[in-house]
Amino acid sequence: MATFFTSPTFLTKTLTKPQLRCSQAPRNPPPQTQQPIQSPSQPSSPPPPPPAAKPQPKPKLAAESTDWIASALTRRFGLGAGLAWAAFLAVGVVSEQIKTRFEASQQEANTKDVEKEEEIVLPNGIRYYEMRVGGGTAPRTGDLVVIDLQGRVEGSGEAFVDTFEEGKRPLALVMGSRPYTKGMCEGVEYVLRTMRAGGKRRVMVPPSLGFGDEGADLGSGVRIPPAARLEFVVQVDKVSVAPS
Repeated sequence: MATFFTSPTFLTKTLTKPQLRCSQAPRNPPPQTQQPIQSPSQPSSPPPPPPAAKPQPKPKLAAESTDWIASALTRRFGLGAGLAWAAFLAVGVVSEQIKTRFEASQQEANTKDVEKEEEIVLPNGIRYYEMRVGGGTAPRTGDLVVIDLQGRVEGSGEAFVDTFEEGKRPLALVMGSRPYTKGMCEGVEYVLRTMRAGGKRRVMVPPSLGFGDEGADLGSGVRIPPAARLEFVVQVDKVSVAPS
């Protein structure tokens, strides 16, 4: 019994306790990601380019009808000259519109119907009756004239030309030009020279200023007999003055 309690092996196991070791190194903290230090000798990478801006729509010019002209002038003479020409053309268009409206109002105001038609005989054999006195511009050589025309052989009820009918277009001619439009003749042009825009006349033309002694074939089965005297109703719708 004494041997059991005095056994050195037992005492050693009983009295010996685990000791804390103060010299134990502390646990390492979790590794942190460190930024690499760039060497001064190494060039830094360029910053990313900024996002491209959305293109803005170009403003329209005041006079869109002259955009292509202004663009061509800008390419040839530069931006300043192109813009100056665009402004000049825009002002010209507006001025022409104002002028046209003013002339139309003046023509309407000065146009008057004739109360009593009187026959006027010219030295070349033309006779005419004034039906309405025009208040617009008188045509000259080179001017563009737009007219309504009705023509028939004197004494005949059938018209060989009539633009007064609904759906028919007026005739356009340049004063002094040849050949004449169908139905036109030298006598009608002669009378037009003493008319004004807005005017209207009934005109009798002799054969010498009409289609002559041979007559004329106007097509579509319409033929003017030889040495025919002609009767016209002429109305001047518009006169565009040729540039000088």
